[in-house]
Amino acid sequence: MTMSGTKARRSGVALFAAAALVALPVLGTERDAAAVAASAPMASAGAVGTGESSTSSGDRGSGQRWRGAWATSPQAPHALMPNWSVAGFTDHTVRQVVRVSTGGTKARIELSNRYGRTPLKVTGATIARAGKGASVQDGSVRHLSFGRHRSVTIPAGGEVRSDGLPMKVRALESVTVTLYLAGPTGPATFHQAALATTYRAKGDHRSDTGAAAFTEKSESWYYLSGVEVSGGKDDARRKAVVAFGDSITDGYGATTDTNRRYPDALAERFAATGRPRGVLNQGIGGNRVTADSSWAGEKGVARFRHDVLGEPNVGSVIVLEGINDIGASESPNWPDGPAPDVSVAQLIQGHKSLIRQAHAAGVKVIGATVTPFKGADYYSERGEAKRDALNTWIRTSGEYDAVVDLDRALSDPSDHDRIAPAYDSGDHLHPSDAGYRAMAEAVDLDEL
Repeated sequence: MTMSGTKARRSGVALFAAAALVALPVLGTERDAAAVAASAPMASAGAVGTGESSTSSGDRGSGQRWRGAWATSPQAPHALMPNWSVAGFTDHTVRQVVRVSTGGTKARIELSNRYGRTPLKVTGATIARAGKGASVQDGSVRHLSFGRHRSVTIPAGGEVRSDGLPMKVRALESVTVTLYLAGPTGPATFHQAALATTYRAKGDHRSDTGAAAFTEKSESWYYLSGVEVSGGKDDARRKAVVAFGDSITDGYGATTDTNRRYPDALAERFAATGRPRGVLNQGIGGNRVTADSSWAGEKGVARFRHDVLGEPNVGSVIVLEGINDIGASESPNWPDGPAPDVSVAQLIQGHKSLIRQAHAAGVKVIGATVTPFKGADYYSERGEAKRDALNTWIRTSGEYDAVVDLDRALSDPSDHDRIAPAYDSGDHLHPSDAGYRAMAEAVDLDEL
């Protein structure tokens, strides 16, 4: 089953703005972040008993040869919107198309079983140049290996990178990653709002170039959490930029299968200068700075270490987050009952935690002002006062290394509390394709 097109996005807007969650205590310190990040078990390096290979997420960022070209934040399986994560896979081939932001002469992928309850066996995987839909270009299919084995078992809570293989990849090129999961896998680690079509076939079709077998569709990503490249003319000294945030970073409201999210547009701006850079999207719809969620991921202060600082060769991060903390606090219709009332002081404390974590890792951190939301389902005047206060702090405190004023970039000149009609996807919260482009245009590339 799948949702498709504009109808699905519009019907899901309220769910991303106000959905069932498990609210945990607000913590907001680096100690809390470390505790949460360390709570999930990680795979140990080396071979497992079947002769298959499994490596840990501990090698993330090792070696300057590799750089992130595409990424997404893993999420726990849930059924908030239609997807395949809860049921998982048995004798299925899953084909996923992603566009890389920078190029190279070698490629590898990262797979995540971060929220798996049991070890995940990937029977085989391929990478190819994308064709139309689920098809791939003739002659481009390459089998991936893991420690020189075609299959791999990833422990519950673990991640694995494939071996690098020679493959010339250009900036802004789309590649297709195909996984064969003999299964059963159990519930699947995934990313809900891919804004891209994922294809599924029954049986082993990892080497197919045609699309005929791939009769099922989803708009989520499964297990695939990264594509990395090395070599080539794209200078590895140009470190990656991570876009960190909620559904507005994730690209909710953008047109499916068109790469119109703001990080996509930012990557296009870099490529247009002749100096492509990795731009990695670590947004999760519904995510908050100060509170965990059963469907929208760990709170920002906790997941930052893994999702941002765990990426290879990161130089800077753009932080755009806080609107869900504000909206949930003010919403009387939150499905699981009223969420904790998050104060401006708590939001500032959370942002300071992100800044400290970035600086401790030698990463430049850019603060983005929170965008307008008047007219959205969870808008209130009290919430607007919080947004104004947080934005004033972001602009004037000097805590961030630089500021990008996305509030002013998107606001309606006749009512600065609203998104301008030309930039509104229709829910008064998420930008349209044009709005996401305006966000990317507001970023000073020299600050990154």
